[in-house]
Amino acid sequence: MEKIKQESKSMKKKSKDPIAQILDEDNTENIFYPDVNNVPIEFEQVALIPLDSTGKLYTILIPVTPMENVEEGEGVLFEVDEEDRKLIPINDNKIIDEVLEIYQKLIDEGSAN
Repeated sequence: MEKIKQESKSMKKKSKDPIAQILDEDNTENIFYPDVNNVPIEFEQVALIPLDSTGKLYTILIPVTPMENVEEGEGVLFEVDEEDRKLIPINDNKIIDEVLEIYQKLIDEGSAN
């Protein structure tokens, strides 16, 4: 019976809206977002950063679940598409550099999570 309760609790965590969790400044729970094969990947949210140059919102997530081509402890940058309720992986080095520069400033000011 205890195993069923644990599995049910785990499924509830995985079924939360990841975009809502990312946008909730009070959220402290990890985020589950499906990979290209629709397998949920667990992430720890590091930061949520708006970028003036693109007018878009980005999040830095660290995979808790191992991901192909991502080293342990390495962050992944996603655009937060609120309208379509999805995360878009970012590979554009210019955007990555801009977001990381803002994130570093937040750390230096003591404002980052």
